[in-house]
Amino acid sequence: MLRSLGQRPVTGSDEDSRVTELRTAVSRLRRELAGHPAEFPDRAIAEEELAALAAMAAGGVPEVPRMRRSLLLIAGAIGSVSALSRGLSDVRRAVDLFGETPRP
Repeated sequence: MLRSLGQRPVTGSDEDSRVTELRTAVSRLRRELAGHPAEFPDRAIAEEELAALAAMAAGGVPEVPRMRRSLLLIAGAIGSVSALSRGLSDVRRAVDLFGETPRP
């Protein structure tokens, strides 16, 4: 997606723009994590949960509670790695586009 260049996505797509935003943010953070040289104890957890978010985004509108759980696990796993903080914030904003989880 070319949003970083100030360009808008191609119109006419039937895909939910929130899903597109989620897919883009997750993809970016996955690339940043793959390129990050430092190893840390919970890296595998972050990678697994990012893969889960990517799968949810590929499947259409994901389940909000499951996305939020993945986001918490990712934040816990990479939250102290400052080089990944922007990508993590982008994923959080993308998840937030889906709104709050309804409470019983």
